[in-house]
Amino acid sequence: MSRGATARLFVAVDPPLSVREELTEWARGVAVAARAAGSSRGALRLLNAHSLHLTLCFLGSRPVGEIEALATALTPGAEHACQLSVGAPLWLPPQRPHALAVEIHDHDGELAHVQAQVSAALAGVSDWQPERRRFRAHITLARLGRSGGHRRRSSADPFGRDDGERPLPATPRLSFTPEAIVLYRSWLTREGARYEALASSELVPAGR
Repeated sequence: MSRGATARLFVAVDPPLSVREELTEWARGVAVAARAAGSSRGALRLLNAHSLHLTLCFLGSRPVGEIEALATALTPGAEHACQLSVGAPLWLPPQRPHALAVEIHDHDGELAHVQAQVSAALAGVSDWQPERRRFRAHITLARLGRSGGHRRRSSADPFGRDDGERPLPATPRLSFTPEAIVLYRSWLTREGARYEALASSELVPAGR
């Protein structure tokens, strides 16, 4: 491997597969309804249920030589597990959306604490710098085709049609507790991104 080799990395927590599958079904319903309504602003490309995750830190392209140190940075924590639930649908970014997501409620603030701790640990072993904007927990479910995203949308007018559309349907009422923080490598292919787990750190249930 060349000395300048890089890897596209991020750190995330994973919902249980049953939660991911229900969210995928919900997003599929949105895509079907959009096609039935004759939307011309770009088709939704659904993400595979197995690839859904809640990103804590996106590291981008990092030198391959940093992977070991970044993996080690995850282990000292013993952070507490987080009680999370699925919230409202989101178009991201709000002004010129290119993705359909759902917000994730962090009721006791534990996930935000974990995200801050992980960000500090990763920054301490590399020159990666955490984003300055406030952490907003969400799970991306689908990407909008290239013909979409040309104007601001709202949940009441999701595909930017001048004659309006029905609001996005309510998301399923789901809650979950992630079991671990995972360092992933993202491999970009013609079929989409493929994620390889490189290291993980267990989230400890409260009281242990």
